[in-house]
Amino acid sequence: MNKKMILFIVGQIMKAEGGLMILPMLVGYYYKEYHVNTSFGIPILVLLSVGFILTFKKPKNNAVFAKEGFVSVALAWIVMSIFGAMPFYISGDIPSVADCIFETVSGFTTTGATICTHVEDMTKSCLFWRSFTHWIGGMGVLVFVLAILSNNDSRTMHMMRAECPGPKVGKLVSKSTYTARILYAMYFVLTVIEIILLLCGGMPLFDSLINAFGTAGTGGFASHSESIAFYHSTYVDMVIGIFMLLFGMNFNVFYYLLVRKFALAFKNEELRVYLGIAAFSTIAIAANIYKMYGSVARSLRFSFFQVSSIMTSTGFATADFTKWPTFSQTLLLTLMLVGACAGSTGGGVKVYRAIILFKSGIKEIRYVMNPRSVITVKMDGKPVEPEVTKGVMSYTAICIFIMIISLLALTFDQYSIEETASAVITCINNIGPGIGRLGPCGSFAGFTDISKYILSLDMLI
Repeated sequence: MNKKMILFIVGQIMKAEGGLMILPMLVGYYYKEYHVNTSFGIPILVLLSVGFILTFKKPKNNAVFAKEGFVSVALAWIVMSIFGAMPFYISGDIPSVADCIFETVSGFTTTGATICTHVEDMTKSCLFWRSFTHWIGGMGVLVFVLAILSNNDSRTMHMMRAECPGPKVGKLVSKSTYTARILYAMYFVLTVIEIILLLCGGMPLFDSLINAFGTAGTGGFASHSESIAFYHSTYVDMVIGIFMLLFGMNFNVFYYLLVRKFALAFKNEELRVYLGIAAFSTIAIAANIYKMYGSVARSLRFSFFQVSSIMTSTGFATADFTKWPTFSQTLLLTLMLVGACAGSTGGGVKVYRAIILFKSGIKEIRYVMNPRSVITVKMDGKPVEPEVTKGVMSYTAICIFIMIISLLALTFDQYSIEETASAVITCINNIGPGIGRLGPCGSFAGFTDISKYILSLDMLI
């Protein structure tokens, strides 16, 4: 293993995080919060100093293969989370170390689970940093550093494979560095468009930034404890709801639309299934909660927003769905597991994997009925490589195993089995809110420190 190159990569990540912390520091100065001199100044100084030491001399052997790629990604997320938690602790906004780690990991992994019960009490600089971690983590800061600043395409490809939120990764263009630039350009432009639309709806600039960061990274940290319900605006609900769905789509689709390859975009099987699940769930839940709201329009409005929020793993809320009928809650819990599309900023198992699992199950049943038949699993009309199918099976098995172990570890806390299970599911799938006391109007503050560290590990995994 090329340890020197791994340390060099981690050093680049530290410099990037130190530079990104300057933004919330400037926000603090704007709002006359001079504690930023220490709460952000110290982490910035440490990150830049250590980062420059680790990257002062580039290793002669700069080879990065699969092993180095995965180790670099793992170390990057851990280092980012530890140093990213420092501003919360130094400022006193979050006095507990375990809580700081949990909140920061939840931010960078775009989970959105929180220990904060009254976010309005936080200083503006820390509130900005809290949501900005969503935007940073949404596309993966490691790919940003190595793909945007690096000319080593083979190294970049291994980084992208390790960071890719799906069963496989491919290039949009010949070089993966250019692929990353295209992805980040689309990510940035969509974020800016959403900010503008929210401003047009009368939302303050600070709130627009916070909510756009949460939407783009599909994280869900809001500027108010009531989440998006605070604004009581159908316009805001629709803008954020639609953009959550957009950020939950595979970014390759946007590229195809950009280069006018419309046939490729609309032939995408995962996209069709993703939108189909969202439409079916919205209508089914709206019908189920109709009696609560007494209006088709209001039922569809709240149903669409929550389906979009949960399926994309964002975690924003306009209603307390823990008070909805059992059918609606169960359907939302199922959507937590399915998640968004591969190649998006969303979490969950991913629709791509779900389709492959379903088709593989049908294939096995047909094979049992007719052992002589030759059946292949296809996506978009093309056969899926056996290693991809095998990878999906292995991923699902490991995911279930980790969830069971985590569930057993958390049963010592005073939560019901439903609440504990939802905590594990929501953290390992990067969703955000659970059910019961962990719902959109609750928080994870009641868990013990050990449980918070376990859930933080689940989010990182």
